[in-house]
Amino acid sequence: MPTRQHSTCHQGSLVCVGTGLNLAGQISVLSKSYIENADVVFSLVPDGFAQHWLETLNSDVRSLQPYYAQGDEIKNRRDTYDQMVQAILNAVRAGKKVVCALYGHPGVFACVSHFAIELAREEGYSAKMEPGISAEACLWADLGIDPGHSGHQSFEASQFMFYKHTPDPTTHLLLWQIGIAGEHTLTEFHTSSDRLQVLVEQLNEWYPLDHEIILYEAANLPIQQPRVDKFPLKDLPFARLTDSSTLLIPPSRKLELNHEILAKLGITAADLG
Repeated sequence: MPTRQHSTCHQGSLVCVGTGLNLAGQISVLSKSYIENADVVFSLVPDGFAQHWLETLNSDVRSLQPYYAQGDEIKNRRDTYDQMVQAILNAVRAGKKVVCALYGHPGVFACVSHFAIELAREEGYSAKMEPGISAEACLWADLGIDPGHSGHQSFEASQFMFYKHTPDPTTHLLLWQIGIAGEHTLTEFHTSSDRLQVLVEQLNEWYPLDHEIILYEAANLPIQQPRVDKFPLKDLPFARLTDSSTLLIPPSRKLELNHEILAKLGITAADLG
């Protein structure tokens, strides 16, 4: 966790906003206004196009990307996140209106925003988050799936592997950050075929090896198309993965009626159509 420091100046403020997935087109009017009117904007976006677009909105945009390990440097991501948080908070402590602009949704797989808001509030500053369009929102739209039809479960891939989660094969299963599945050192940004094979064997408890799964990546630019690769579960260890890859496992079984509850409600199977 970030080091706690206390300040007597409480004029500064922090707003963490989401830029969405697709450049310029998926940010809310309110979030864009916060960026335009900020004294300082810290950014964590996927490419130079997004960075340049932010710089057209505000004259002081500072990328947080340099805090990641560079070249052959080995650096724990916890140290990286702590340094990012301190950079953001130092500007807040200086009495500035600070915005942290993050790719997608600022509160989904984005611990920097949560750490920074928590620390700012502890020190007596105004701090809040504005939602953005997430990869999950894009996924449902691009794949034409209504998650309300059968429900869905969502896990970070490594957490799913490390803990005893039990997926429901009658619902959609989302595994996030599949590109680093099984990585526990917080120093690597990729997984391996051996780790993915372990995940396949784990999933095989609920899903057949020939069950079709979907590798998804949202488009970053209006001229791009989303990546939607379909293949059997057994082929996952050989898939090309990136840091934006998400794994969707569709249901392998049909929903089962709960006849006991239906009886208590006075409902029959025929009533449900």
